[in-house]
Amino acid sequence: MASVTFDKATRLYPGGNKPAVDALDLHVEDGEFLVLVGPSGCGKSTSLRMLAGLEDVNGGAIRIGDRDVTHLPPKDRDIAMVFQNYALYPHMTVADNMGFALKIAGVNKAEIRTKVEEAAKILDLTEYLDRKPKALSGGQRQRVAMGRAIVRQPQVFLMDEPLSNLDAKLRVSTRTQIAGLQRRLGITTVYVTHDQTEAMTMGDRVAVLKDGLLQQVDTPRNMYDRPANLFVAGFIGSPAMNLIEVPLVDGGVKFGGSVINISREDLAGVGSDKTVTVGIRPEHFEIVPAGGIEGVAVTVNVVEELGADGFVYGTTKVAGEDKDIVVRVHGRQIPAKGATINVVPNGGEPHVFSTTSGARLSN
Repeated sequence: MASVTFDKATRLYPGGNKPAVDALDLHVEDGEFLVLVGPSGCGKSTSLRMLAGLEDVNGGAIRIGDRDVTHLPPKDRDIAMVFQNYALYPHMTVADNMGFALKIAGVNKAEIRTKVEEAAKILDLTEYLDRKPKALSGGQRQRVAMGRAIVRQPQVFLMDEPLSNLDAKLRVSTRTQIAGLQRRLGITTVYVTHDQTEAMTMGDRVAVLKDGLLQQVDTPRNMYDRPANLFVAGFIGSPAMNLIEVPLVDGGVKFGGSVINISREDLAGVGSDKTVTVGIRPEHFEIVPAGGIEGVAVTVNVVEELGADGFVYGTTKVAGEDKDIVVRVHGRQIPAKGATINVVPNGGEPHVFSTTSGARLSN
């Protein structure tokens, strides 16, 4: 096995005036499951393809273990890639698809059969080895693609949105299987997705990209609790964090009728700004009786009932302007559409960001 290092790796497409991936500095530990996540066009698939040798590197370097693979062809990198569309040969059986790379490499038939059967057992594909891909479901085809990668015993697995063609229920079960399989095999894995829920539930660490630039890399828990900037705060979490620009007052910031205390050290990065952006996750609001603690009045527009809990999508006035706001409520205490609820943020939960730079201010 091996670590993976992007050392200021840059990809500028011909005719482009801005890099698709801009000086990416990222280290993936040996055996780690790292997820690259971000919106479409952020550079995550390009980064993966640079690591695979499918895209040129215009600046910087890429290393697998101690080897500089920046300009090596894909076949010499000792990696295995799992694609979004499975990329199976339709005329071959499952067994032949899984063992094809070994056949090309000149491995004898008996050894190929042994490795294919071992991989099939791990992936629960033994009874399908003699079938063609067209006779399999989407989830089974994706497991065949995984099996083809496993039999090669590479140093690094690369996965490019492998679950995007599956239905919602199958995605949940398959992502659990992939994460469990990776931990069992201990092979370094770089996984690309646009789905932040996938990223948070699968990765040992998550790297968020935007416009070719790395925004933050951290464990899922740390990224959720301490997003580095406004973009990460708004991207990680479902539903997204409420981000509301509020005025500064003595001792902190004013949110509705209450003041959120912020330390003087945290406010040092505000500069000449008269406002900051406060981030509050939907679960960090508390509904209080009207006329009691002075909070924010939220008009309920839409309610999502999820059984154990629900989400209220509403609007509130902040500094005289209507702002959208999402509040998580108990499943047995769902307010009616059109009702008004009074909410206050829980103490110690808000995130504070510079409105100008987007950088995190609160500890």
